This record gives sequence, structure tokens and C-alpha cells, in this order.
Amino acid sequence: MDFLLLRDRPEPVAKARAERPVYSFGGYPRFYDQEGYPANKPPWGTLNCIDLNTGKLVWRKPLGEYPELAAKGIPTTGTENYGGAIVTAGGLVFCSGTRDNKIRAFDKTTGEELWAATLPWAGSAAPATYQINGRQYLVVPATGVLHLGTPRGDAWVAFALVRPQSR
Repeated sequence: MDFLLLRDRPEPVAKARAERPVYSFGGYPRFYDQEGYPANKPPWGTLNCIDLNTGKLVWRKPLGEYPELAAKGIPTTGTENYGGAIVTAGGLVFCSGTRDNKIRAFDKTTGEELWAATLPWAGSAAPATYQINGRQYLVVPATGVLHLGTPRGDAWVAFALVRPQSR
């Protein structure tokens, strides 16, 4: 029993206290109203396009929604998001990681939402794109996001992009 409970060994020597204090960061405080929504004016999450040549904001769009608010006719509010975005050579911006478990495609020039699909769980990283035999695909891990408090799972979801029309 002494061996299993580690009682057959000398007590470890306590580490000396550091001269400098040790700091940690547990995240930013979040403030919610009585219904559980962020206690500030929407949008609560945005996708932003910045011109890297000028540093100017080109467009900003709310990213994500609360389905129960949308059902009540409340416009897209945006949600906290952690997924990241990718821009394709064809001018599409794909982004996931929102509370509503969706992946979306936006026009890179205008920010107009062109497409959306529901994932089994929230996207947990930026989508990736690859090509096989001339066909472009998009893949995103959908595992839920701990910081969002969304249900957790484990899936990779892939989409085949529509082939561009010949000119």
C-alpha cells in the first residue's frame, strides 16, 4: 500500500517562493442580460474586411445569429465567434465558429452573404481549401467551441465548390 500511495518516498521539497508575483489571465468578463444575451447593443460579433494596403475598413457585417431571436423577427445580431476565415482565389470568404453552428460564404468585395450551411457542431477553426482533379473543396472541423458553451462533438465537414462557369 505504501508503494501505491507513494508513501514509500520522501516528501518533495517545497519550491521557494518566486521574487516576482505570478500572473495569470482567465479571459475577459462577459456580461449578459436576464435572458442570457450579451448586455450591450448588437452586433455581438462581426466579420470585418480591411484593405491591407490602406488600413481602412472596407466592410463590416454581423456574423452569426441567435435562431430564437431571428424567429421573432429580430435582424441578424452576430454572435461571439472563434472559427476564423479563409479567402479563396475566386473571391469568396468562408467563415465558421459562431454559436449557430453555421459556415457561411461572403463576397469578398461587398461582404454580401452568398451561402450558409449548418454544421453538426460549431466550427472550431478556420476552414481549409484543397483541390483534387481540378475540383475545389472546403473542409472545416466542427467540434463545438468550449468558450461559446455550445454542445461538443467531433466531425470534419467537407463541401465541394461549384465549378465556375466558362467564359
